[in-house]
Amino acid sequence: MERPTGISTYALNLLPQLRNLNPILLSTTSHDHYQHLKIPGDMTPEQGGRGHLKRLLWLQTQLPTLYRQTKSTLLFSPLPEMPLFQSCRTVVTVHDLIPLRLSPGISPLVPYFRYYIPAVLRQAEHILCDSEATAQDVIRFCQIPARKMTVVPLAHDDQHFYPLDLPRKNYFLHVGRHAPYKNLQRLISAFRSVAQVSDVELWIAGPDDPRYTPQYRQQIQALGLSDRIRFIGYVSYGQFPTLINQAIAVVMPSLWEGFGLPALEAMACGTPVIASNTGSLPEVTGEAALTVDPYSEQEIAAAIQAVCQDTKLWQQLRKAGVEQSRHFSWEKTGQATARVLEKLL
Repeated sequence: MERPTGISTYALNLLPQLRNLNPILLSTTSHDHYQHLKIPGDMTPEQGGRGHLKRLLWLQTQLPTLYRQTKSTLLFSPLPEMPLFQSCRTVVTVHDLIPLRLSPGISPLVPYFRYYIPAVLRQAEHILCDSEATAQDVIRFCQIPARKMTVVPLAHDDQHFYPLDLPRKNYFLHVGRHAPYKNLQRLISAFRSVAQVSDVELWIAGPDDPRYTPQYRQQIQALGLSDRIRFIGYVSYGQFPTLINQAIAVVMPSLWEGFGLPALEAMACGTPVIASNTGSLPEVTGEAALTVDPYSEQEIAAAIQAVCQDTKLWQQLRKAGVEQSRHFSWEKTGQATARVLEKLL
């Protein structure tokens, strides 16, 4: 896509490690060293609901034909989507089941996660999960046995995310979508008490969502924080290292995460992380982050204020984060993925 997502980052970083399997890549664009079959480019989230529907229809009607024509023996998808009721052997990756865990009321995503994804997972030969938290959700919500899954953590590119010799600026950073599970409403409320005693800003990176962003803007205005909280929009992959390096800390008070790439990328840059104590984030950050109850505005505010005021704590988190990030690499992720696929080929 023009604006790659976390799943795009995952897929692109897996490719070098899967080269020895000689896969045929189904993609809108070609990649060096890979056989390639071009597929339509109008089936992504950038086209909204229409793009999703086109992709699901294409998966069901066209992909089985390609599978037979290429005489393939296995389909691997970096997300949990595959043809149903077809004689295609499949391996898929599940990143999270957040709509089943957290979505209130009626959401168009709930039927997709409640009916389609479990059907895909039941049919799959094997399932990869980003974290133990996601694997437990697959067991809980889809009744899939643990023996059918392998946890393969995501990673960061250490040639892209690393400490830079740049001056720190006066902002805390939140990276991600504006969806409710990211907990922006509580983060904004918590930041009000911080802004009353510290001259810092909160920068919110990520594309606007017409369903939710206007509510956050109204909340910021009502709290009198328009000059202290900034929405900076979509940030390209190339811009992220500088943005993260210059932040006081990255704040991720999510109600749930399937992994939490921004937390790992921040630690790799030597930027302290304030993260929720729920979901996968404790798996990613270990003991290297300041953890909070995401439902407590007081805890979120206290953590931000502590990082503001305690230079020793800031230095400890910075050092511990860099060390923790070294446990993750795309080489490890790719090799673990390749081992699963090799066993099924």
